[in-house]
Amino acid sequence: MQTSDFKKGAAVKYNGDTYVIVGYQFVNPGKGAAFTRAKMKSVKTGKNVEVTFKSGEDVPEANMENKRCQYLYKDATEYTFMDNGTYDQFTISNEMIGDDSDFLIDGTEVVVVFVDDNPASVQLPTKMDFKVISAPPGEKGDTATGGTKPVVIETGATITAPLFIKEGDSIRVNTETHEYVERAK
Repeated sequence: MQTSDFKKGAAVKYNGDTYVIVGYQFVNPGKGAAFTRAKMKSVKTGKNVEVTFKSGEDVPEANMENKRCQYLYKDATEYTFMDNGTYDQFTISNEMIGDDSDFLIDGTEVVVVFVDDNPASVQLPTKMDFKVISAPPGEKGDTATGGTKPVVIETGATITAPLFIKEGDSIRVNTETHEYVERAK
């Protein structure tokens, strides 16, 4: 796989270990050669590393498979999922889930990336709806700039939302950017 083919969730081999690409950025500095900066998570340890690759560099691809799964529940150290095809249950550690835990609700359908037959990462739907459980009252006054306030959604995560959002509202959130999108119907 070349660096131009990088995408979030792809699995690659690097320095003898298997990594899942969490994020990447193509950089063309104007002076000098272009490069791709990739943030990757180790499948074995769950640790994140940031690596810079030359533009067009070949990176070996890992054996990977995407499966539709359902999130069931969380215990102290792991999240339990069920494969929608075989109904087999498996767990993924807190470290591997990372920030995506902010958006996991029991019953959520996700795509789990399996690398070498082991669950490696979770891909949430890009936009999800959540109920607001706590929202401070909106401040009246200078709203010409489109004021915002922090609200807490049902998973316990804090999202910045417009002033008109109140407790009990349903909002749509972009799970990749952790940003408010719109009111949900």
